Amino acid sequence: MLSEPLTLYKLMTLYMLKQVKFPLSGSQLSEFFLDKDYTHYFTLQQVLNELKEAHLITAQTVRNSSLYEITREGEETLSFFGKEISPAIIEDMDEFLKANKVRLRNEVGITSEFYKSTNQDYIVHCEVREGKSILIDLSVSVPDREQAEEMCNRWRISNQTIYAFVMKELMRQD
Repeated sequence: MLSEPLTLYKLMTLYMLKQVKFPLSGSQLSEFFLDKDYTHYFTLQQVLNELKEAHLITAQTVRNSSLYEITREGEETLSFFGKEISPAIIEDMDEFLKANKVRLRNEVGITSEFYKSTNQDYIVHCEVREGKSILIDLSVSVPDREQAEEMCNRWRISNQTIYAFVMKELMRQD
């Protein structure tokens, strides 16, 4: 077993990021580490920053949230030192990911936001991603903030239906 807890947390983070085909947010990683009482929030932030500085993970900021992905260097590091993670901890991580995979993917893959345009209306920007691929990217102008908020909320619920409709209409042969 590793004598340095920070090293273990780094390997655990690399393991979790390797197991999924999409980025994980800082809050999603925190959910696992804090709910399982592995460490505290500030320690996890230190781990993420050190992994980033070592180029073992990348971070992208989207809508005030950091999304983390493992790099090739991170995968190599994990292949060398991953055996240092105990089977019990691997089981905890695998159970968490299996139980929450769809929710975790949807949280980072289905996004909507709005902002005020120069014309004083609101632009609603909606997107569905699968991994690094954008499946649909939609921007709509609406006259007021309430409509923009409602559209963002509806996107979470209706994105699959909207995507299917758009694809059907665009592929329709008249």
